[in-house]
Amino acid sequence: MSSQRRTEVTDESNDPIRRKIESLGSTLSLPTVRRAMGVLEGEHTSHQRGGSQDTLDIRAYEPGDEARLIDWKTSARVGRPMIAEKERPSTSRVWMLLDMGMEMSGSCEGGERALDVACNALAMFATLSLRRSDDISLVLGDSANITRIQFNGGFAQFERRLDDATGRDLDRPRNLDALLDYGRRIQDRNALLVLATDDTALEKPQLEKIRQLAQSHPVVVINVVTVNPFSRPRRYDRVVDAATGRFVPAFLARKANAEDVENHRRFNAAQLTHELQKSGSRMLRSSSSELMFHDFVRLVSLSLARSSTNRIVKPYATTSDREKVGDGTR
Repeated sequence: MSSQRRTEVTDESNDPIRRKIESLGSTLSLPTVRRAMGVLEGEHTSHQRGGSQDTLDIRAYEPGDEARLIDWKTSARVGRPMIAEKERPSTSRVWMLLDMGMEMSGSCEGGERALDVACNALAMFATLSLRRSDDISLVLGDSANITRIQFNGGFAQFERRLDDATGRDLDRPRNLDALLDYGRRIQDRNALLVLATDDTALEKPQLEKIRQLAQSHPVVVINVVTVNPFSRPRRYDRVVDAATGRFVPAFLARKANAEDVENHRRFNAAQLTHELQKSGSRMLRSSSSELMFHDFVRLVSLSLARSSTNRIVKPYATTSDREKVGDGTR
């Protein structure tokens, strides 16, 4: 199912979210930033043996942790499974792979384009990466071209470069397979890869390619949730297919069709999340910049919680938790 776009242009600005993102990066200490990025990068399969990784923290085993991370000596001493968190070798490189197909002009229920939510999510990673003095490469891909933009500068310069690069009309279909193949050719196995697309792109062949990519690189998938075409969204008079420009017939907007689409999307997202977790990679899936920001902050707060053995930092609620009480953007 293709994504959808609004029939009218919104005047809403993403500036408040960008300012929150900038504030987050500037208020966190550098050690906290490094630990937060370590949590986001996670543990991933490596063919290199040995190394001089320093142990950053020892914590209790939690459901979902990989057995290979258990520190057996410490576990025997304290009488329960313990995980040794070690510093991951880093080459200080971040590759941001952005889907620029016309499908990314599809709208979310809050009124934002999928592309705008994806760009704000990339800015969240950029603000921490730049604090860590990482080299950032932005890779834009559609069916006609794949363009790499190497970036140097601060967060304000990154914002301008990102907005300039994504300001053009989206007039070509996506080619997510080519973008993923580009990622697999990145030889630096310690570089963080951040892939940003929408949930209509993640079908079985793409899920398999992402799974393979996560075996060789630390990967974070930004999955933007677009409007369900059969759900009768309240903000829209009519729903238009972003790929074809055709209106979705009103008689198809039935509850059964909407549930089928929603279940299919959730199944694909759950399957990808499970595969990414096996290699220590992650996915952020939300329907707005605001919700994406809260999920991002939740990961940062989890890193703070794990860095302290004497206090608990309560993380933000997950997107699924918020969905139970309603999406504030609706």
